[in-house]
Amino acid sequence: MTELYLRKAQIQDVKQIHALLMDCAKKEFLLPRSFSQLYSHLRDFYVLAERSGRAVHGCCALTIAWEDLAEIRSLAVVESLRKKGWGGKLVEACLSEAVTLGLYRVFTLTYQKGFFEHLGFVEVEKEKLPQKVWADCINCPKFPECDEIAMIMEM
Repeated sequence: MTELYLRKAQIQDVKQIHALLMDCAKKEFLLPRSFSQLYSHLRDFYVLAERSGRAVHGCCALTIAWEDLAEIRSLAVVESLRKKGWGGKLVEACLSEAVTLGLYRVFTLTYQKGFFEHLGFVEVEKEKLPQKVWADCINCPKFPECDEIAMIMEM
């Protein structure tokens, strides 16, 4: 197998990121993202990529929500590489960037509670995240009947 590494996403990765997220959305692991969302938030993404070649095998984004709060979103890893630590490494890259930016509270909305608990996140009520609710959730087709679990890490 080709050697894999984490790097910031590049413009030519968007179609592969989209395909990966749509595949995971079909399995109800996460909510889908449009091409428009991906292009406008490309700088938020890290990818799991091949050292030789252009294939993307995973992704994760860190999005700033407010002056003291960021969000981990769009975490996905191809099925053949799940349970091998890559998802945790993608989240760790985003958490490291949060600290670099001076953000010490990071949340996620997820269907994968156990995975994020293992990384140190704790469940919270969605009402504790008003910036998220009014910025993104209000436009979601699942609002107000969201079935994702809100989790937060304070570093």
